[in-house]
Amino acid sequence: MIFKYCLGIDWASDKYDICAVDQNGKECGRKQVEHSGDGIRQCIDWMLRLTEGDASAVAAAIEVPHGAMVESLIENNVAVFAINPKQLDRFRDRHTVAGAKDDDLDAFVLADSLRTDQSCFHRVELDEPAILRLRELSRMAQDLQTDSNRLSNQLWEQLRRYYPQMLKLSPGADEVWLWDLLELAPLPEIAAKLKLGKVKAILKGNRIRRITAEAVLEQLRQPALRLAPGSAEAASEHVQMLLPRIRLLQQQREATGRRIRGILGELCQPAAESEGREHRDAKILLSLPGIGPVVAATMLAEASQPLRDRDYQALRNYAGAAPVTRRSGKKKVILMRYACNEQLRNGLYHWSRTSMQTDSRAKQQYEESRQRGQSHGRALRGLADRNLAMLISMLKSNTLYDPARRGTAALAPAA
Repeated sequence: MIFKYCLGIDWASDKYDICAVDQNGKECGRKQVEHSGDGIRQCIDWMLRLTEGDASAVAAAIEVPHGAMVESLIENNVAVFAINPKQLDRFRDRHTVAGAKDDDLDAFVLADSLRTDQSCFHRVELDEPAILRLRELSRMAQDLQTDSNRLSNQLWEQLRRYYPQMLKLSPGADEVWLWDLLELAPLPEIAAKLKLGKVKAILKGNRIRRITAEAVLEQLRQPALRLAPGSAEAASEHVQMLLPRIRLLQQQREATGRRIRGILGELCQPAAESEGREHRDAKILLSLPGIGPVVAATMLAEASQPLRDRDYQALRNYAGAAPVTRRSGKKKVILMRYACNEQLRNGLYHWSRTSMQTDSRAKQQYEESRQRGQSHGRALRGLADRNLAMLISMLKSNTLYDPARRGTAALAPAA
Protein backbone atom coordinates (compact mmCIF):
# COMPACT_ATOMS: atom_id res chain seq x y z
CA MET A 1 0.00 0.00 0.00
CA ILE A 2 1.35 3.40 -1.00
CA PHE A 3 1.01 6.35 1.38
CA LYS A 4 1.34 10.01 0.48
CA TYR A 5 3.44 10.77 3.59
CA CYS A 6 5.61 8.65 5.88
CA LEU A 7 6.40 9.61 9.46
CA GLY A 8 9.41 8.42 11.40
CA ILE A 9 9.01 8.54 15.18
CA ASP A 10 12.05 8.08 17.39
CA TRP A 11 11.00 7.52 21.00
CA ALA A 12 13.30 8.67 23.81
CA SER A 13 12.49 8.40 27.51
CA ASP A 14 10.61 11.71 27.71
CA LYS A 15 10.13 12.97 24.14
CA TYR A 16 9.45 12.00 20.51
CA ASP A 17 11.46 13.18 17.50
CA ILE A 18 9.24 13.12 14.41
CA CYS A 19 10.23 13.48 10.75
CA ALA A 20 7.89 13.46 7.73
CA VAL A 21 8.85 12.64 4.13
CA ASP A 22 6.74 12.58 0.96
CA GLN A 23 6.57 9.89 -1.76
CA ASN A 24 9.82 11.15 -3.32
CA GLY A 25 11.77 11.01 -0.08
CA LYS A 26 11.81 14.77 0.38
CA GLU A 27 11.67 15.93 3.98
CA CYS A 28 8.41 17.80 4.66
CA GLY A 29 8.88 18.77 8.27
CA ARG A 30 10.19 17.93 11.70
CA LYS A 31 8.70 18.21 15.15
CA GLN A 32 9.62 17.30 18.72
CA VAL A 33 6.92 16.67 21.33
CA GLU A 34 6.92 15.52 24.95
CA HIS A 35 5.78 12.12 26.11
CA SER A 36 2.49 13.39 27.54
CA GLY A 37 -1.14 13.63 26.59
CA ASP A 38 -0.70 17.21 25.36
CA GLY A 39 2.45 16.32 23.42
CA ILE A 40 0.78 13.42 21.61
CA ARG A 41 -2.19 15.64 20.73
CA GLN A 42 0.23 18.19 19.28
CA CYS A 43 1.79 15.47 17.14
CA ILE A 44 -1.57 14.33 15.77
CA ASP A 45 -2.72 17.91 15.09
CA TRP A 46 0.57 18.63 13.25
CA MET A 47 0.16 15.46 11.21
CA LEU A 48 -3.44 16.34 10.26
CA ARG A 49 -2.38 19.81 9.14
CA LEU A 50 0.36 18.27 7.02
CA THR A 51 -2.07 15.88 5.31
CA GLU A 52 -4.93 18.43 5.14
CA GLY A 53 -7.04 16.32 7.49
CA ASP A 54 -6.63 13.00 5.64
CA ALA A 55 -5.14 10.61 8.22
CA SER A 56 -5.38 7.64 5.83
CA ALA A 57 -2.74 9.26 3.60
CA VAL A 58 0.01 8.91 6.21
CA ALA A 59 1.87 5.95 7.69
CA ALA A 60 4.07 6.07 10.79
CA ALA A 61 7.15 3.99 11.55
CA ILE A 62 8.35 3.37 15.10
CA GLU A 63 10.62 0.86 16.86
CA VAL A 64 8.39 0.18 19.89
CA PRO A 65 5.09 -1.44 18.75
CA HIS A 66 3.10 -0.38 21.81
CA GLY A 67 2.48 2.57 24.08
CA ALA A 68 0.36 5.70 24.17
CA MET A 69 1.73 7.17 20.92
CA VAL A 70 1.06 3.99 18.93
CA GLU A 71 -2.44 3.58 20.34
CA SER A 72 -3.33 7.24 19.76
CA LEU A 73 -2.18 7.12 16.13
CA ILE A 74 -4.14 3.95 15.40
CA GLU A 75 -7.24 5.40 17.06
CA ASN A 76 -6.90 8.35 14.64
CA ASN A 77 -6.84 6.00 11.61
CA VAL A 78 -3.08 6.23 11.03
CA ALA A 79 -1.33 3.11 9.76
CA VAL A 80 1.47 2.31 12.21
CA PHE A 81 4.40 0.04 11.32
CA ALA A 82 7.07 -1.34 13.65
CA ILE A 83 10.58 -2.58 12.87
CA ASN A 84 13.23 -4.48 14.74
CA PRO A 85 16.07 -2.23 16.02
CA LYS A 86 18.63 -4.48 14.28
CA GLN A 87 16.97 -3.86 10.93
CA LEU A 88 16.86 -0.14 11.63
CA ASP A 89 20.60 -0.25 12.30
CA ARG A 90 21.14 -1.71 8.80
CA PHE A 91 18.90 0.93 7.21
CA ARG A 92 20.90 3.63 9.01
CA ASP A 93 24.01 2.54 7.10
CA ARG A 94 22.36 3.76 3.90
CA HIS A 95 22.63 7.34 5.10
CA THR A 96 25.91 7.36 7.03
CA VAL A 97 28.97 5.14 6.81
CA ALA A 98 30.64 6.75 9.82
CA GLY A 99 28.35 5.03 12.31
CA ALA A 100 26.75 8.30 13.43
CA LYS A 101 23.55 7.98 15.42
CA ASP A 102 21.19 10.56 16.88
CA ASP A 103 17.45 10.92 17.37
CA ASP A 104 16.94 13.28 14.41
CA LEU A 105 18.74 10.91 12.05
CA ASP A 106 16.82 7.87 13.32
CA ALA A 107 13.49 9.63 12.77
CA PHE A 108 14.44 10.36 9.15
CA VAL A 109 15.77 6.82 8.60
CA LEU A 110 12.52 5.35 9.92
CA ALA A 111 10.41 7.52 7.62
CA ASP A 112 12.54 6.98 4.51
CA SER A 113 12.88 3.22 5.08
CA LEU A 114 9.12 2.85 5.45
CA ARG A 115 8.73 4.67 2.13
CA THR A 116 11.17 2.38 0.27
CA ASP A 117 10.95 -0.95 2.16
CA GLN A 118 7.48 -1.20 3.62
CA SER A 119 7.59 -5.02 3.34
CA CYS A 120 10.32 -5.12 6.02
CA PHE A 121 8.00 -3.46 8.54
CA HIS A 122 5.30 -5.06 10.65
CA ARG A 123 1.81 -3.52 10.63
CA VAL A 124 0.68 -2.86 14.20
CA GLU A 125 -2.92 -3.64 15.15
CA LEU A 126 -4.62 -3.09 18.49
CA ASP A 127 -5.75 -6.15 20.41
CA GLU A 128 -9.02 -6.68 22.21
CA PRO A 129 -9.21 -5.42 25.82
CA ALA A 130 -9.33 -9.00 27.12
CA ILE A 131 -6.13 -9.87 25.23
CA LEU A 132 -4.39 -6.79 26.63
CA ARG A 133 -5.34 -7.91 30.15
CA LEU A 134 -4.12 -11.43 29.44
CA ARG A 135 -0.78 -10.06 28.25
CA GLU A 136 -0.21 -8.14 31.46
CA LEU A 137 -1.37 -11.00 33.67
CA SER A 138 0.66 -13.68 31.87
CA ARG A 139 3.82 -11.57 32.06
CA MET A 140 3.10 -10.83 35.71
CA ALA A 141 2.69 -14.55 36.37
CA GLN A 142 6.14 -15.21 34.92
CA ASP A 143 7.67 -12.38 36.96
CA LEU A 144 6.05 -13.65 40.15
CA GLN A 145 7.29 -17.17 39.42
CA THR A 146 10.83 -15.86 38.94
CA ASP A 147 10.73 -13.85 42.18
CA SER A 148 9.27 -16.81 44.05
CA ASN A 149 12.00 -19.12 42.80
CA ARG A 150 14.67 -16.64 43.82
CA LEU A 151 13.33 -16.29 47.38
CA SER A 152 12.82 -20.06 47.69
CA ASN A 153 16.45 -20.59 46.72
CA GLN A 154 17.51 -18.08 49.38
CA LEU A 155 15.42 -19.95 51.95
CA TRP A 156 16.98 -23.25 50.88
CA GLU A 157 20.48 -21.82 51.32
CA GLN A 158 19.69 -20.56 54.82
CA LEU A 159 18.25 -23.94 55.85
CA ARG A 160 21.31 -25.67 54.44
CA ARG A 161 23.40 -23.33 56.58
CA TYR A 162 21.88 -24.24 59.96
CA TYR A 163 18.86 -26.56 59.60
CA PRO A 164 19.56 -29.40 57.09
CA GLN A 165 16.98 -31.64 58.77
CA MET A 166 14.24 -29.57 57.14
CA LEU A 167 15.70 -30.15 53.68
CA LYS A 168 15.31 -33.92 54.12
CA LEU A 169 11.53 -33.48 54.31
CA SER A 170 11.03 -31.79 50.94
CA PRO A 171 12.93 -31.67 47.63
CA GLY A 172 12.68 -27.87 47.67
CA ALA A 173 11.87 -24.98 49.96
CA ASP A 174 8.75 -23.97 48.03
CA GLU A 175 6.06 -25.98 49.84
CA VAL A 176 3.51 -24.30 52.10
CA TRP A 177 3.51 -27.02 54.77
CA LEU A 178 7.28 -26.61 55.14
CA TRP A 179 6.81 -22.88 55.76
CA ASP A 180 4.19 -23.67 58.43
CA LEU A 181 6.60 -26.08 60.10
CA LEU A 182 9.38 -23.47 60.04
CA GLU A 183 7.16 -20.89 61.70
CA LEU A 184 6.25 -23.45 64.38
CA ALA A 185 9.84 -24.61 64.94
CA PRO A 186 12.34 -21.98 63.66
CA LEU A 187 15.32 -23.63 65.46
CA PRO A 188 16.44 -27.27 65.75
CA GLU A 189 16.19 -27.23 69.56
CA ILE A 190 12.56 -26.11 69.29
CA ALA A 191 11.82 -28.81 66.72
CA ALA A 192 13.12 -31.47 69.13
CA LYS A 193 10.31 -30.51 71.56
CA LEU A 194 7.45 -30.48 69.01
CA LYS A 195 4.28 -32.39 69.86
CA LEU A 196 3.01 -35.06 67.49
CA GLY A 197 -0.47 -33.49 67.34
CA LYS A 198 0.81 -30.15 66.01
CA VAL A 199 2.76 -31.84 63.22
CA LYS A 200 -0.29 -33.93 62.31
CA ALA A 201 -2.39 -30.76 62.13
CA ILE A 202 0.08 -29.15 59.69
CA LEU A 203 0.16 -32.21 57.46
CA LYS A 204 -3.64 -32.57 57.52
CA GLY A 205 -4.21 -28.85 56.85
CA ASN A 206 -1.96 -29.00 53.75
CA ARG A 207 -3.16 -32.46 52.63
CA ILE A 208 0.28 -34.02 52.81
CA ARG A 209 0.11 -37.84 52.68
CA ARG A 210 3.51 -38.82 51.36
CA ILE A 211 5.08 -38.56 54.80
CA THR A 212 3.77 -39.24 58.30
CA ALA A 213 4.01 -37.01 61.35
CA GLU A 214 6.14 -39.62 63.09
CA ALA A 215 8.64 -39.59 60.22
CA VAL A 216 8.75 -35.79 60.33
CA LEU A 217 9.51 -35.76 64.06
CA GLU A 218 12.11 -38.47 63.65
CA GLN A 219 13.93 -36.42 61.03
CA LEU A 220 13.70 -33.15 62.96
CA ARG A 221 15.13 -34.78 66.09
CA GLN A 222 18.34 -35.74 64.31
CA PRO A 223 21.50 -34.18 65.86
CA ALA A 224 21.81 -30.51 64.89
CA LEU A 225 24.86 -28.90 63.32
CA ARG A 226 27.45 -27.50 65.72
CA LEU A 227 27.76 -23.80 64.83
CA ALA A 228 29.38 -20.74 66.35
CA PRO A 229 27.29 -19.07 69.08
CA GLY A 230 24.57 -16.93 67.51
CA SER A 231 24.89 -18.35 63.97
CA ALA A 232 21.74 -20.46 64.11
CA GLU A 233 19.75 -17.60 65.65
CA ALA A 234 20.94 -15.18 62.94
CA ALA A 235 20.04 -17.58 60.13
CA SER A 236 16.68 -18.31 61.76
CA GLU A 237 15.93 -14.60 61.90
CA HIS A 238 16.75 -14.33 58.19
CA VAL A 239 14.37 -17.23 57.50
CA GLN A 240 11.56 -15.58 59.47
CA MET A 241 11.98 -12.44 57.38
CA LEU A 242 11.88 -14.44 54.12
CA LEU A 243 8.72 -16.40 54.89
CA PRO A 244 6.23 -13.46 54.75
CA ARG A 245 7.66 -12.35 51.40
CA ILE A 246 7.40 -15.87 49.98
CA ARG A 247 3.83 -16.21 51.23
CA LEU A 248 2.88 -12.87 49.68
CA LEU A 249 4.27 -13.97 46.31
CA GLN A 250 2.35 -17.23 46.61
CA GLN A 251 -0.88 -15.33 47.25
CA GLN A 252 -0.24 -13.02 44.29
CA ARG A 253 0.48 -15.99 42.02
CA GLU A 254 -2.80 -17.61 43.05
CA ALA A 255 -4.71 -14.35 42.50
CA THR A 256 -3.09 -13.89 39.07
CA GLY A 257 -3.98 -17.47 38.13
CA ARG A 258 -7.61 -16.94 39.14
CA ARG A 259 -7.83 -13.79 37.02
CA ILE A 260 -6.29 -15.55 34.01
CA ARG A 261 -8.73 -18.44 34.32
CA GLY A 262 -11.60 -15.99 34.65
CA ILE A 263 -10.69 -14.12 31.45
CA LEU A 264 -10.19 -17.38 29.52
CA GLY A 265 -13.56 -18.56 30.76
CA GLU A 266 -15.17 -15.38 29.47
CA LEU A 267 -13.45 -15.79 26.10
CA CYS A 268 -14.68 -19.36 25.81
CA GLN A 269 -18.29 -18.39 26.46
CA PRO A 270 -20.53 -17.67 23.44
CA ALA A 271 -20.92 -13.89 23.20
CA ALA A 272 -24.30 -12.22 22.95
CA GLU A 273 -25.29 -10.91 19.54
CA SER A 274 -24.94 -7.35 20.79
CA GLU A 275 -21.41 -8.00 21.99
CA GLY A 276 -20.03 -9.69 18.86
CA ARG A 277 -18.83 -13.23 18.19
CA GLU A 278 -17.11 -15.50 20.66
CA HIS A 279 -13.31 -15.70 20.82
CA ARG A 280 -13.11 -19.33 19.72
CA ASP A 281 -9.30 -19.36 19.60
CA ALA A 282 -9.19 -19.64 23.40
CA LYS A 283 -11.46 -22.70 23.41
CA ILE A 284 -9.39 -24.39 20.67
CA LEU A 285 -6.14 -23.69 22.51
CA LEU A 286 -7.43 -25.08 25.80
CA SER A 287 -8.61 -28.27 24.07
CA LEU A 288 -5.03 -29.20 23.08
CA PRO A 289 -3.12 -31.67 25.29
CA GLY A 290 -0.45 -30.03 27.43
CA ILE A 291 -1.93 -26.53 27.39
CA GLY A 292 -3.07 -25.02 30.68
CA PRO A 293 -4.43 -21.56 31.51
CA VAL A 294 -1.03 -19.82 31.78
CA VAL A 295 0.31 -21.25 28.49
CA ALA A 296 -2.98 -20.49 26.72
CA ALA A 297 -2.91 -16.92 28.01
CA THR A 298 0.71 -16.53 26.89
CA MET A 299 -0.07 -17.82 23.39
CA LEU A 300 -3.13 -15.58 22.97
CA ALA A 301 -1.39 -12.51 24.36
CA GLU A 302 2.10 -12.74 22.86
CA ALA A 303 1.15 -14.19 19.45
CA SER A 304 -2.20 -12.51 18.91
CA GLN A 305 -1.50 -11.32 15.36
CA PRO A 306 0.04 -14.57 13.96
CA LEU A 307 -2.87 -16.47 15.48
CA ARG A 308 -5.35 -14.00 14.03
CA ASP A 309 -3.73 -14.28 10.59
CA ARG A 310 -3.37 -18.10 10.90
CA ASP A 311 0.27 -17.60 9.88
CA TYR A 312 2.22 -20.73 10.78
CA GLN A 313 5.58 -19.49 9.51
CA ALA A 314 5.37 -16.18 11.39
CA LEU A 315 4.27 -17.99 14.55
CA ARG A 316 7.14 -20.50 14.53
CA ASN A 317 9.65 -17.70 13.85
CA TYR A 318 8.26 -15.48 16.59
CA ALA A 319 8.23 -18.37 19.09
CA GLY A 320 11.78 -19.48 18.27
CA ALA A 321 10.71 -22.93 16.99
CA ALA A 322 12.06 -22.35 13.46
CA PRO A 323 15.82 -22.97 13.11
CA VAL A 324 18.28 -20.55 11.52
CA THR A 325 20.35 -21.74 8.54
CA ARG A 326 23.78 -20.28 7.83
CA ARG A 327 25.18 -21.33 4.46
CA SER A 328 28.42 -20.22 2.85
CA GLY A 329 29.98 -22.16 -0.01
CA LYS A 330 30.17 -25.81 1.05
CA LYS A 331 29.56 -25.00 4.69
CA LYS A 332 26.05 -25.27 6.09
CA VAL A 333 25.10 -24.88 9.77
CA ILE A 334 21.61 -25.07 11.26
CA LEU A 335 21.30 -23.30 14.62
CA MET A 336 18.70 -22.57 17.25
CA ARG A 337 16.83 -19.28 16.76
CA TYR A 338 17.59 -16.82 19.56
CA ALA A 339 15.87 -13.72 18.14
CA CYS A 340 12.31 -14.37 19.31
CA ASN A 341 9.73 -13.50 21.96
CA GLU A 342 11.08 -14.90 25.25
CA GLN A 343 7.67 -15.18 26.93
CA LEU A 344 6.31 -17.08 23.94
CA ARG A 345 9.38 -19.33 23.80
CA ASN A 346 8.97 -20.23 27.49
CA GLY A 347 5.27 -20.93 27.03
CA LEU A 348 5.96 -23.11 24.01
CA TYR A 349 8.64 -25.03 25.95
CA HIS A 350 6.22 -25.85 28.77
CA TRP A 351 3.52 -26.82 26.27
CA SER A 352 5.89 -29.25 24.51
CA ARG A 353 7.19 -30.69 27.78
CA THR A 354 3.70 -31.30 29.13
CA SER A 355 2.24 -32.62 25.87
CA MET A 356 5.01 -35.21 25.80
CA GLN A 357 3.71 -36.49 29.15
CA THR A 358 -0.01 -36.46 28.27
CA ASP A 359 -0.16 -37.30 24.54
CA SER A 360 1.05 -40.66 23.19
CA ARG A 361 1.79 -39.27 19.71
CA ALA A 362 3.87 -36.44 21.13
CA LYS A 363 5.76 -38.89 23.33
CA GLN A 364 6.43 -41.14 20.34
CA GLN A 365 7.84 -38.26 18.27
CA TYR A 366 10.05 -37.15 21.16
CA GLU A 367 11.44 -40.66 21.64
CA GLU A 368 12.13 -41.06 17.91
CA SER A 369 13.98 -37.73 17.88
CA ARG A 370 16.10 -38.82 20.84
CA GLN A 371 16.89 -42.12 19.13
CA ARG A 372 18.22 -40.18 16.13
CA GLY A 373 20.72 -38.53 18.46
CA GLN A 374 18.98 -35.21 19.06
CA SER A 375 19.42 -33.48 22.41
CA HIS A 376 16.51 -32.99 24.80
CA GLY A 377 16.15 -29.32 23.80
CA ARG A 378 16.31 -30.06 20.08
CA ALA A 379 13.72 -32.81 20.40
CA LEU A 380 11.40 -30.49 22.31
CA ARG A 381 11.78 -27.78 19.65
CA GLY A 382 10.82 -30.29 16.98
CA LEU A 383 7.80 -31.27 19.03
CA ALA A 384 6.92 -27.59 19.49
CA ASP A 385 7.06 -27.08 15.72
CA ARG A 386 4.67 -30.00 15.23
CA ASN A 387 2.31 -28.62 17.89
CA LEU A 388 2.23 -25.20 16.21
CA ALA A 389 1.42 -26.74 12.83
CA MET A 390 -1.42 -28.71 14.43
CA LEU A 391 -2.71 -25.58 16.18
CA ILE A 392 -2.81 -23.51 12.98
CA SER A 393 -4.58 -26.35 11.15
CA MET A 394 -7.22 -26.49 13.91
CA LEU A 395 -7.67 -22.71 13.85
CA LYS A 396 -8.14 -22.70 10.08
CA SER A 397 -10.75 -25.46 10.26
CA ASN A 398 -12.28 -24.01 13.46
CA THR A 399 -12.32 -27.40 15.21
CA LEU A 400 -11.46 -28.53 18.72
CA TYR A 401 -8.80 -31.13 19.37
CA ASP A 402 -10.06 -34.68 18.95
CA PRO A 403 -7.50 -37.51 19.32
CA ALA A 404 -9.84 -39.91 17.50
CA ARG A 405 -9.50 -37.90 14.28
CA ARG A 406 -5.74 -38.40 14.16
CA GLY A 407 -5.91 -42.16 13.63
CA THR A 408 -3.68 -44.82 15.10
CA ALA A 409 -0.92 -44.91 12.50
CA ALA A 410 2.60 -44.38 13.73
CA LEU A 411 4.25 -41.06 13.18
CA ALA A 412 6.33 -40.77 10.05
CA PRO A 413 10.01 -40.06 10.74
CA ALA A 414 10.65 -36.33 10.82
CA ALA A 415 12.57 -34.87 7.93
